[in-house]
Amino acid sequence: MRSGLSAVACALWFYRLRGSSMCGIVGYTGYREAEPILRDGLKRLEYRGYDSAGLATVTGSGLCLRKSVGKIADLADVLQRQPAPGTSGISHTRWATHGEATLANAHPHLGGDGEVAVVHNGVIENHAELRSQLQADGFTFRSQTDSEVIAHLIAKYLDGDPVEAVRRAVSRLRGTYGLAMISPRFPGVLVGARLGSPLVVGLGSNENYLSSDASALRGYTEDVVYLLDRQLCVLTPNSGNVLSVELAPAEPVVHRLNWDMEDASRGEYEHFMLKEICEQPEVIDRAMAGRLDEVDSTAHFGNLSLDPQKLNQIDRVIMTACGTSYHAALIGEYLIESLARLPVEVEYASEFRYRNPPLDRKSIVLAISQSGETADTLAALRESKRKGLPTLALCNVVGSSIAREADCTIYLHAGPEVGVASTKAFTAQVTVLTLLALHLGRLRNLSASAGTRILDELQQMPDLVRQTLDCHDEVKRIARKYHHVSNVLYMGRQYLFPVALEGALKLKEISYIHAEGYPAAEMKHGPIALVDEDTPSVFLVPQCPSYDKTMSNLEEVKARGGPVIAVACPEDERIAGRADDVILIPRVAEHWQPLVAVVPLQLLAYEIALLRGCDIDKPRNLAKSVTVE
Repeated sequence: MRSGLSAVACALWFYRLRGSSMCGIVGYTGYREAEPILRDGLKRLEYRGYDSAGLATVTGSGLCLRKSVGKIADLADVLQRQPAPGTSGISHTRWATHGEATLANAHPHLGGDGEVAVVHNGVIENHAELRSQLQADGFTFRSQTDSEVIAHLIAKYLDGDPVEAVRRAVSRLRGTYGLAMISPRFPGVLVGARLGSPLVVGLGSNENYLSSDASALRGYTEDVVYLLDRQLCVLTPNSGNVLSVELAPAEPVVHRLNWDMEDASRGEYEHFMLKEICEQPEVIDRAMAGRLDEVDSTAHFGNLSLDPQKLNQIDRVIMTACGTSYHAALIGEYLIESLARLPVEVEYASEFRYRNPPLDRKSIVLAISQSGETADTLAALRESKRKGLPTLALCNVVGSSIAREADCTIYLHAGPEVGVASTKAFTAQVTVLTLLALHLGRLRNLSASAGTRILDELQQMPDLVRQTLDCHDEVKRIARKYHHVSNVLYMGRQYLFPVALEGALKLKEISYIHAEGYPAAEMKHGPIALVDEDTPSVFLVPQCPSYDKTMSNLEEVKARGGPVIAVACPEDERIAGRADDVILIPRVAEHWQPLVAVVPLQLLAYEIALLRGCDIDKPRNLAKSVTVE
């Protein structure tokens, strides 16, 4: 890479890339022993979630392959008994998709008779067809994975040029891939390729790196290149190139990363999730920084390329997202419709990409993703662009696929989020959506006095969220009371209905307790049948226009013997006599309630999971970002 990229100036300050794919890839070629670097890189990617790990190095005229089922600590035990010497290699953490978590299915996979080793993120949709063809050609398969076909394809085409072999192999793949390969026939050469699954090249002195996530390279390099779709790279210790899939030279941009070691550590906290919950006041501050315009009573976004005239022509907003980002989008729907008087539709990205809804050029599509790599959201964005709609992205990771491909991007500035269960990114998304709703409202019919009031209230939110964190001791007490239950219901109305959904999701994700969120009025339309003495219901009942209605729904649960946990305001004199347990939050205007009401729900999920002995930062079966369907 050194010769191919030396003329490109380092530019831009980048947040550390987080959560870009289910599985982790780390590759190295240089003058040092590869194994410790590969193992250290995988350790930094543990937050993603995985069930097996492995690495391969080039040693002498052969490959040294080491794998384990379980954690990286298990792989380390294997390596202690059987070291993997060599100064170039590839490694991988796998989250099972095709085939169970077994030693045979763990990566790397060998192609041919050990002529190549390959690691792969993504899904190969035509793997069954390719497997049959390769078996007919005499290749023997040792795993159930779709990835092994890539290794055999590269081995089939391997002659005098490993890059040409990779090019020919990927030309036959249908699906997504981020892959890396090494071969003992070409010592010191590391080849990568990307389509739909991220790859990052790290630049060093007499050494180069490849990873699915720049965070794996922390401490080794600050200069990285993000591969684009349909690009390949070929790395040696002293040189390299980025190429198109047709092998034409590319002119990549080198980005300088500013590693924040404080973000990389838990500090005084037992888990990253708790640290990130407690960081939310600062996250709101960062999301607002430089965006509040008190003169015009509005919010501005410096890189919003859609000018006011274009925004005034928009008559519909379509938001597409998954998981926690979807819940933030639902709150954004209330905000934009209230402040800007624009109709909003919120779509699951996984459904929107396959529907054929009527879309017109006066609509704008807003794609929301913490990582900027969520496969379904990225596909929905691309489909919207194909149909000629303007697109806007809200994401946290600079340089991510969604950020690059959207017409314009608003960054969350939440900082790296390591815990798999998203917390502070949700808060940042809601804050930015509030600013966007204010911006759109002031372009239309929202008065200056209303805009000023919103700005004043918003600037108080960091301190109010800090006050909310004081509920932690009460939450701990409630968690001890209910951590043994098997089901929990969450209820809220209006702005707090999406918060109920988010609270239920957090509990499911990290404690493995079944939980569901509902609009409170929907209880009597079916879910009330679930109420019994062993099923607590969490009611979000701060002071708001729907308070009396929500209290009526609470009474229905109490009348049927269901325990009630209420999230309410200190001034509420009625709630103590009706709820079994009460968590107090500051009284705020209705449209700010999600920012304070979500905090005790995050803490409740955390404390219950802690008491149940769950792996909070790396819950089972989950990944930080889903880059496959």
